[in-house]
Amino acid sequence: MSELHLPWLELCVLLPLIGSLVAFRYREPSEAHTVGVGFSLATFFLATGAWFDFIYMRASVAEDKFHIMTRLLGREFFQLDEISAPLLPLGALLFALVIIATVRSKARRFSFFWTLLSEAIVLATFSCKEPWLIISLLTLATLPPFFEMRARGRATGMYVFYMAIFIVFMILGWGIVMIEERSTKHVHTLYAILPLLAAVLIRSGVFPFHSWVPDFFDKSSFGTALLFVTPLTGVYAAVRLVLPVAPDWVMRSLGLMSLFTAVYAGGMTLVQTEGRRLFSFLFMSHAAVILVGLEMATVQGLTGALCTWISVSLSLTGFGLAMRAVEARRGRLQLTSYQGLYEQMPLLAVCFLLTGIAGVGFPGTMGYVGSELLIDGAVATYPLVGIAVVIASALCGIAVLHVYFLLFTGARHISSISLRMGRREKVALLTLVVILFAGGIVPQLNIASRHHAAEELLNHRGIDIVNARPPWLQDGTAGPAPIRPAHRAAKGR
Repeated sequence: MSELHLPWLELCVLLPLIGSLVAFRYREPSEAHTVGVGFSLATFFLATGAWFDFIYMRASVAEDKFHIMTRLLGREFFQLDEISAPLLPLGALLFALVIIATVRSKARRFSFFWTLLSEAIVLATFSCKEPWLIISLLTLATLPPFFEMRARGRATGMYVFYMAIFIVFMILGWGIVMIEERSTKHVHTLYAILPLLAAVLIRSGVFPFHSWVPDFFDKSSFGTALLFVTPLTGVYAAVRLVLPVAPDWVMRSLGLMSLFTAVYAGGMTLVQTEGRRLFSFLFMSHAAVILVGLEMATVQGLTGALCTWISVSLSLTGFGLAMRAVEARRGRLQLTSYQGLYEQMPLLAVCFLLTGIAGVGFPGTMGYVGSELLIDGAVATYPLVGIAVVIASALCGIAVLHVYFLLFTGARHISSISLRMGRREKVALLTLVVILFAGGIVPQLNIASRHHAAEELLNHRGIDIVNARPPWLQDGTAGPAPIRPAHRAAKGR
């Protein structure tokens, strides 16, 4: 296995962990904010360094130099591969921008201690492939939002119920998988697959396990809710826990449920009268579309789903930050009448619109390329699925335009104080807008990276990637032989 040139992964996890302890010492929100910005930015630079190092090495899997964890714990837990390499800087960037964009009025209700601790957990999750470690980290990741809601005196019953069954299903499902691995069974039973599938559906907010998402956005701080859902760790759980063991019909079931959720949640965005509820249904629709793409057994469709994963994370974070900035000035957003805020906050209005339409694949943005690949892959395999994905995206796009017109047009709002964006908010939102459009204008690096990751995923599922390639790549030459999962190959399956 290849070695990175530095222990990037361990530093990416250790630095926000230290930052959380430092932030805990400061009672003054402005001082804790400064600590949070410093540590989150340093973590982002380390994560980006790990990604560039991985690209430079042209490795398929790489682990840290010096093997510090092997010396301390006896084995290496953190690794980068084609799937997780860009997710590491993506996760670090989301945390850094949300922390930077936190204004003083929000800083008193936003815990920098729990946020930096959550960042360490998310980056550790993206850095490992070991199923039990991923399950442990996904379990730990549910605790910071819980403690924050408790500290604010908000009801946590629904969140605790759904997260508890999410954790139980993960442990139960993978425990049965391990038992069956020791037997002579060649195919995993429903007793193993269904709990894992249910866990992924719960964490991703797929119908009928979605009711905790709007409630969670209502009860927690907007920044915490954003960082809990936008890295899409539920999709990561599907990739690491379900895809390697699930038969094709289970993946088709996941795709059908996700497809229904994408259209249903897209339709629900049109009838919401409260800003956070609209955002929660927008998240559910986008996450479901990515899960639909994971079910596809073609390189093209799977590449589109992985590209959409990155663009949706960025655009949803930007849209959420813009909505959070309006909330900081107007309170909870009621979408029942025109508010005419454009004259008071023109740059914020532009960022709100651009990040919103980027999430539905507007031409020229990063999401356009991923959506096109995903829809083309779906239409080539299942035409009706492609049509449903288009309908879901159209519904979300209409909802974004509808809420934009309600908030920023239709009336004249007069204010005696300036409502324009502050410097922190400008830095965070403009950074996301630039990345979204740069990714649309120069998409080659992202597509090439996600194409390799798609081929790796199909190899893990035992699918011949030559026949799974799009028609223009099927030139009759022999491609790499499909790679069978190591644990199955060892048993001669």
